[in-house]
Amino acid sequence: MSWVLGASAAVLGLVIGSFLNVVVWRVPRGESVAAPPSACPQCGRRIRPRDNVPVLSWLFLRGWCRDCGAHISARYPLVEAGTAALFVLVTLRIGLQPELAAYLYLAAVAVALALIDLDTHRLPNAIVLPSYPVLTVLLTAASWADGDWEALARAGLGGAALWLIYFLMVVAYPAGMGFGDVKLAGILGGALAWLGWGSLAIGAFAAFVLGGVFAIGLLVTGKATRKSGIPFGPWMLVGAAVGVAVGETWWATYLNLLT
Repeated sequence: MSWVLGASAAVLGLVIGSFLNVVVWRVPRGESVAAPPSACPQCGRRIRPRDNVPVLSWLFLRGWCRDCGAHISARYPLVEAGTAALFVLVTLRIGLQPELAAYLYLAAVAVALALIDLDTHRLPNAIVLPSYPVLTVLLTAASWADGDWEALARAGLGGAALWLIYFLMVVAYPAGMGFGDVKLAGILGGALAWLGWGSLAIGAFAAFVLGGVFAIGLLVTGKATRKSGIPFGPWMLVGAAVGVAVGETWWATYLNLLT
């Protein structure tokens, strides 16, 4: 990946990360992400353009509101920088290919959903449901450009399969996870399967392994009990990231060991 492509991905990630901060704050409250313009939650004063530059403005203001002196959470620049890093990693993995737009979109959605689920234990329909048509269009366009219709068919089957698996788990044990996880599973299954069956298998498995290890860690340290509600959405998304990054390689290695 050239430094120009990497820098472009980083800048785009910073801008998208700034917007995701708005999404994470407003969507759970049922507010519009388009209007009104961003303002300080303490004094209500509109944030000036020069104070809305990703990461740099927070550093320049030293984490304080220019008008009322209220503390500005460090999570804002961390989300912006983290999204930028994630965009660079996705671009490095996918390359300048037609499917890059789909996986950058998925990365942005993943950041928003993970943070909202951690904050509210919800995966809002306002983000999850529109992702179905958006990713369908982007992956269809990528299959058309690549001439790889098998990948699109695989995505449809993979999305349906993972949706069904999660649906059956919710039916069998409703206290274990919510239907929001089921709806998210269809999106992740489709995106992973488009890359290959290995990406789907590794991504789905990694979610349960990583989520299970985290839950056990909380139980051992006494920070949670068996009745504690632990959001699983973030682990589904982290697992999907593993599937995108190394799923095909790890799956091929696993099959080689079997044979």
